[in-house]
Amino acid sequence: MLKIGDIEMKNQVVLAPMAGVCNPAFRLIAKEFGTGLVCAEMVSGKAIVHGNQRTQEMLFVDEREKPLSLQIFGGDRISLVEAAKVVDKQTNADIIDINMGCPAPKVTKIDAGARWLLDSNKIYDMVAAVVDAVEKPVTVKMRTGWDSDHIYAVENAQAVERAGGKAVSVHGRTREQLYTGHADWDIIKQVKESVSIPVIGNGDVVTPEDARRMLDQTGVDGVMIGRGALGNPWMLYRTIEYLKTGELLPEPSGEEKIRIAILHMDRLIALRGEAVAVREMRKHLAWYLKGLKGSARIKDEIMEETKRDEMVKILENFVAGLKEREEREAHAAEETAVS
Repeated sequence: MLKIGDIEMKNQVVLAPMAGVCNPAFRLIAKEFGTGLVCAEMVSGKAIVHGNQRTQEMLFVDEREKPLSLQIFGGDRISLVEAAKVVDKQTNADIIDINMGCPAPKVTKIDAGARWLLDSNKIYDMVAAVVDAVEKPVTVKMRTGWDSDHIYAVENAQAVERAGGKAVSVHGRTREQLYTGHADWDIIKQVKESVSIPVIGNGDVVTPEDARRMLDQTGVDGVMIGRGALGNPWMLYRTIEYLKTGELLPEPSGEEKIRIAILHMDRLIALRGEAVAVREMRKHLAWYLKGLKGSARIKDEIMEETKRDEMVKILENFVAGLKEREEREAHAAEETAVS
């Protein structure tokens, strides 16, 4: 089983720390679906040190989410260490994760995120400084490299281990690839073979079978699921069951998808207030509706809506339409069988 420092997970499935997604509303759903470890979206080290209200809200951890990893980023050692101390002493997160994979220019230009991938000495110095300053286990999430000419995943993971890091998550793409192309699982395997700390694999895991294949092909200790869980926390639950029993559970019904989508929205409203939460839910609802017959016709309505009750009405009417369609199709199938 996956164990990071003295924190033991109940399974090998990890929710990736996706920016703009992994707030407590979604993380709690992921945990209720059985996820072994959930990761919070990244927070700026300098913003933590400055202590603005929005940042303080991002550090909130519901006890029901634990074990939880809280991710920080930054290129300045002093502020990163001070931020780590805040997470260590003033939050109930279990693990402090350092981001060295974010490819966004606004992050890399401040010598943070994926920029570190070019310098294993900096990785060692920064991780060691954080490890020395905190009691909670420190981990790193990284990419394979800066670009196809600068892939130092093995050296970088070894630097993390030497610095006292307790685990490393590896997204099998370079910074240059962003989220395109294919994740290179061979490099993830090389990282796993080069260090003794736990390695969590990430990239192109969009079905339970993908997770099984990644574990078998790379030998990693855990599987991190990111975009595959957007609007689809069932992917997490189905993966856990598939890894445990080999049974592939069915996809959720449209009605079940909408039920969880509304729960997600209501939790987000409790966190952010209706005006902000309903707007933020628009993208999530597009993900929840993906693949459902007839959903295209209501997406425009959803993208304009600002009120919770009106949004629920749109979704419930859509579900009623789904049921009617299913009943008509079932009736037609019966008549065909009889004839």
